[in-house]
Amino acid sequence: MLKFQKDPYALPASGLFTRIRVARAVRAPTRTIEPARPRLADPPGTRPRPANPNEYAERFTMPNRHNIKVERDMDGLRNTVLRMAAFSEAILEKSLRAVWERSTALSAEVVRDDLAIDRLDVDIDQAVLRILALDAPVASDLRLVVAIKAIATDLERVGDLARNIAGCAERLTQREALPLPPGLHALAEESRAALSAAIRSFSELDAEAARTVLAADDSIDEQEDRLIRDAIARLSSSPETTEQEVDLIFIAQNLERIGDHATNIAEETILAAEAKNLKHHGKLARID
Repeated sequence: MLKFQKDPYALPASGLFTRIRVARAVRAPTRTIEPARPRLADPPGTRPRPANPNEYAERFTMPNRHNIKVERDMDGLRNTVLRMAAFSEAILEKSLRAVWERSTALSAEVVRDDLAIDRLDVDIDQAVLRILALDAPVASDLRLVVAIKAIATDLERVGDLARNIAGCAERLTQREALPLPPGLHALAEESRAALSAAIRSFSELDAEAARTVLAADDSIDEQEDRLIRDAIARLSSSPETTEQEVDLIFIAQNLERIGDHATNIAEETILAAEAKNLKHHGKLARID
């Protein structure tokens, strides 16, 4: 195809002589279409090449920096609440030893240990707010953050209840020693086991293990009721031991409350693992 363009060196026409404007022929380059080459077969024993070329990009895409940050922050938050859980188990064990051994030194240690749990509770509050504001977690990550915040609150309450038990133990050491009712040991062991099982189910995000904690709550309630009834019966027959019996009732109530917090932790574990909210499920089921 021929195209003509004006000669930039042409002079204007003058007189009888007219300069001929020369047309320069510029041939447009032709496009050559090569026939498609046949695809060679993959060598034997090698991974087949994807039919979609974009699959290479999907396969070798570098990890997203935001996702890496979210994962790192979530791991740090989870480790902090597990450390708080370990402190809560230890402080409960120490408060019970203060009762069994009539030790004022252990009671004082419980008060100091409770401060460490309170500090971790504050750290978790700050970490949760930071993750929600900066990482914007969704789906399972969001459920885990919400569960950890609730679990931290329950663990902080366990520390407070252990401190209450230690206070009862200290008062008992200042009065005449009484034989502890056998049911108190059983209630303490069942409450401690429920707390330990709830924490373990959360650390593994095991919903089935968490459900076993929910099933054990009724037994803890029944043992607490039995202990309180027996203590009230002893009050009428031995009024001189009223103060000791009242402290034993307080210990039983605190142990039952620890069982309730273990149940709460188990419910939060099920929420994080299965996205099922079982809070107040027993009462709501009876109403429905």
